[in-house]
Amino acid sequence: FEIYVVSNRHTGVCKPQSLPHISFFISFFCLSALKDARFQLVNFSDNELRVSLSNVSLSDEGRYVCQLYTDPPQEAYADITVLIPPGNPVIEAKDEVLSEGNETEMTCTAMSSKPAASIRWMKGDKELKGKPKVELSYDKMYTVTSRVTFAVSKEDDGVPVICIVDHPAVKDFLARKFLEVQYKPEVKIVVEFPQGLTREGENLELTCQAKGKPQPQRVNWLKVDDDVPSHAVITGGDLYIENLNKSYNGTYRCVASNQLGESFDDYVLYVYGDKQTSSPRPQTTSTSTNLFPRLITHSRAGEGAPRTVDHAVIGGVVAVVVFAMLCLLIVLGRYFARHKGTYFTHEAKGADDAADADTAIINAEGGHTNSDEKKEYYI
Repeated sequence: FEIYVVSNRHTGVCKPQSLPHISFFISFFCLSALKDARFQLVNFSDNELRVSLSNVSLSDEGRYVCQLYTDPPQEAYADITVLIPPGNPVIEAKDEVLSEGNETEMTCTAMSSKPAASIRWMKGDKELKGKPKVELSYDKMYTVTSRVTFAVSKEDDGVPVICIVDHPAVKDFLARKFLEVQYKPEVKIVVEFPQGLTREGENLELTCQAKGKPQPQRVNWLKVDDDVPSHAVITGGDLYIENLNKSYNGTYRCVASNQLGESFDDYVLYVYGDKQTSSPRPQTTSTSTNLFPRLITHSRAGEGAPRTVDHAVIGGVVAVVVFAMLCLLIVLGRYFARHKGTYFTHEAKGADDAADADTAIINAEGGHTNSDEKKEYYI
């Protein structure tokens, strides 16, 4: 025969194999099970004794024995394990409001379970590694606490941190907490008008877009190394300049700030002449500088900037030509000076062996007879 348990209500079945007209007895720790009011007799027949136990508690855990009064007596047993699910998990955060780049700590607690639960962490779709701690109470119940530490960025604002509790008695048991991260403004300048080159006589309209947490309450416009034109109109984050001319050329900066810091973006303005006197050139790029992060803004105002002549290159070429001419003059001078010296040397040859000047002239190699072959060059 056999004894087994069915369903969560703990129904015990004691079932012999082809033994008619026998007596059954179920005991728990040597005590009669049917003496407990929570036990109910479900079925009694010649080949089956079925009982149920309601309102199960931890004290009901143990071994149940079914005895048959036969000759010899027989018995079977079943071990019952009572699972107790944990209470609702609780998340506690060290900081309710965080600043970008700071580190925070969270704890998740699953109380009064059997056996001990396990805890996992998720931040968005990324799993975090926690440090668990298990405590056993006097009533043989387990409390598990998991602690996790991580740094936050502005991208984490609004991202949920989830504590997932795994236990044999429950599924999908979790708690979540949404992050609130403050960060410096992000600034970007947008050209509303014109959509092409900025020319004399036209109007310019720029919009400064600033986003941060907390949201920047004030946006300022300024011109780097100069004053903003007196007739420029600034309304909130918008800058409007009428009737452009080349005196307005320069770098215009939008600055936004909040409690965490200040950021800015730059726009380079270059005003061209009218269409009859100017021709478009390749587009240039203006760089906008932010503290956090650094942004790059493509400015159409920089299209067609005229190319300046590099005077240093021209000066270098002239210097090389002059140097080459000086070198040529020095070489020619030395060449002609050498040939002139040879003429006088030839005239003096034989003078040392002659008795007098007349003889020296006669004995000179070549003498005056070949004087018409000697040539002199002067520069």
